[in-house]
Amino acid sequence: MYKIETHSHTKEGSACGYSDGYECARARKEEGYDVVIVTDHFFRGNTRPKRDLPWEQYIEEFCSGYEHEKEEGDRIGLNVLFGWEDNYMGAEFLIYGLDKAWLLKHPDMIHWTPRQQYEAVHADGGFIVQAHPFRQRGYLEGIGLYPNYIDAVEGINTFNPKIQNDRAMWFAEQFGFAMTAGSDVHGIHPAGGGILTEKKIVTIQDYIDMIKNREPYELIDRHLEDLTPPEGFKKFG
Repeated sequence: MYKIETHSHTKEGSACGYSDGYECARARKEEGYDVVIVTDHFFRGNTRPKRDLPWEQYIEEFCSGYEHEKEEGDRIGLNVLFGWEDNYMGAEFLIYGLDKAWLLKHPDMIHWTPRQQYEAVHADGGFIVQAHPFRQRGYLEGIGLYPNYIDAVEGINTFNPKIQNDRAMWFAEQFGFAMTAGSDVHGIHPAGGGILTEKKIVTIQDYIDMIKNREPYELIDRHLEDLTPPEGFKKFG
């Protein structure tokens, strides 16, 4: 079985990240992952680069965590793929299937509604997963559900309590969405979540096709209650 991390952050791209891309690649490799998708927080979320930078510079800095993790992954035999996590009034979305060049062409995306995001992402073959839809944290304004503007639901987020993941799975089941699972890991501390599959994932399109076509895969059943925070790191998510 191949082990896939679908939701991860670096300190280069996410303000809440505490390890750089090089360190994250080595940590995920040691945990036994075959594939990692880097999904740093984008402009409207808890992003690391300053928002007043010129757009091109913002994108360069934002993508550097992924690029560092991919560089190290290529060296050690870990397949590192690109995505990002966007935010709209507290609802967060994992976006897959697009790239740095696409981001550079869309500076107006910082103003998009979920509907506009969905239309633009779909127009170019991307895929949207609503992340941890029932998360309740101080940094989130509330719970917002957008079943008309997503393709799948993150049913298990390892840094969510089980009750919040149960609600996410209920939401997915009610609307007939495929489900994903991810650790939402922010550094080298192991979380152990994600997806197991017998399908070898080489490209981000391989991953999208697996979810979209309901090919066989297994959600790793791990929740916040199963984790112990590293020394000196007092927050999750």
